[in-house]
Amino acid sequence: MTTERIGPPAVAGERVMLRAFLDYHRATLALKTDDLSDEDLRRRSMPPSTLTLLGLVRHMAEVERAWFRRVINGEDVPLVWSEDGDFQVAYEVGTATRSEAFAAWEAEVAHSRRIEEEAESLDVTGYSARWEEDVSLRMVMLHLIHEYARHNGHADFLREGIDGTVGA
Repeated sequence: MTTERIGPPAVAGERVMLRAFLDYHRATLALKTDDLSDEDLRRRSMPPSTLTLLGLVRHMAEVERAWFRRVINGEDVPLVWSEDGDFQVAYEVGTATRSEAFAAWEAEVAHSRRIEEEAESLDVTGYSARWEEDVSLRMVMLHLIHEYARHNGHADFLREGIDGTVGA
């Protein structure tokens, strides 16, 4: 599998720029998992940490679901892997597979894209129970860019530890 990653434009309107940077970071996470087996994707960074590439993909499925579907769209849906709202469960990969994790993540990304595209503006708001306040779609997109960027840094180290691949 080879992930295509398109760099964001140097000049664009705010919404196009946010969308492009978010998609760039989504593609970066997928790129970090290219050509790895399920076993490689489940490999922990270093004990006692449970951090794995597969766990990061599962976690980002939860993040996409929580912010776009639950907060912005107001859907009453549980998290993918935890009905109790425990984001940490996503990191417990056990015998999870690439196909299972990526199917969930790709489905949530598709929902997120649809919700963002259908929103009349970046000023659309939803209530964040976590933050106990209304948040705008703009803030959600910026938060996800930050979340992906942070976790893509983790993915860099995880991938290097698996097969020495660095960069990108």
